[in-house]
Amino acid sequence: MMTVIEKLKAAARNRALYVQTRDAIARLPHDLALDLGLDPADAKRIARDAVYARA
Repeated sequence: MMTVIEKLKAAARNRALYVQTRDAIARLPHDLALDLGLDPADAKRIARDAVYARA
C-alpha cells in the first residue's frame, strides 16, 4: 500500500513526464509528425494517453 508521500511523488513524476512528452510532440516538425502518424495539435491527448493510460 502506497503512503500519501509515495502517491504525491508518483503524481509529480507522472506530471513531469506528461509535460515533457506533450512538449516534445508539440515541437515536432509538421512533416515528421505526419510521417509518424501524429498531429501536434493532439499533443495533449497523446501525452495524456501515453502517461496516464492504465494497461
